[in-house]
Amino acid sequence: MDEILTMEEMRERYPGEWVLIGCTELDPEMRILRGRILAHSLDIDEVYRQIPLSLLVDDQIVALAVEYMGEVPEDVVVVL
Repeated sequence: MDEILTMEEMRERYPGEWVLIGCTELDPEMRILRGRILAHSLDIDEVYRQIPLSLLVDDQIVALAVEYMGEVPEDVVVVL
């Protein structure tokens, strides 16, 4: 998973999945513009378990993020 993708490309490839992103480009508001998928799963716990392993990435990664690549249901609360 060395390919750098835009957020739109990530949403197309991993619909409905949680992804761990090694961010390679952020905008001034710290939104992800591009990054590398380090892990993905339907199970968020599986993605979180991959975080320690993903800390061994190259110096092009500027931040890590966990994002959901789908529509968040109206009855779900998201805490940022």
